[in-house]
Amino acid sequence: MTDIKTLRRILTDYKRVAVVGLSEDWSRPSNFVAKYLLEHGFEVIPVNPKYPSILGQTCYPDLASIPTPVDIVDLFQRADRVPPFVDDAIAIGAKVVWMQLGIVNEEAAEKARAAGLEVVMDRCIKIEYARLFGGLNTIGVNTGVISAQRPVVFNR
Repeated sequence: MTDIKTLRRILTDYKRVAVVGLSEDWSRPSNFVAKYLLEHGFEVIPVNPKYPSILGQTCYPDLASIPTPVDIVDLFQRADRVPPFVDDAIAIGAKVVWMQLGIVNEEAAEKARAAGLEVVMDRCIKIEYARLFGGLNTIGVNTGVISAQRPVVFNR
């Protein structure tokens, strides 16, 4: 598990994020995360061969096609699909491989670490940024109730 000090340093020092699997669909978590990052000073580089651009940013078919250095490779991919993306992250000189919530691949993580990359697994970059730099209270997280449903209001 990545400690708070390390997460805070990563999110402070690294601002260019390649989001692998970013969807154009506004209702998908990858789109929500990328939009949030853009609104909070990060440069987002969409990686998805299906689209020419997403959120006003040029979209690339793969990590190797990105013409600028990448700090964080944020993976919205199933755990079994992670290894080739880790290989690509190593090849392009990324600093961090970040696997989103529910994504854990220890073998790929070990390969990334052996190549000198930092690894974050099973965490959402948006949630961690909001948790560490403020903002979770704006979506109701500190109320003790986390729900996608609106609360029931009874008229008396």
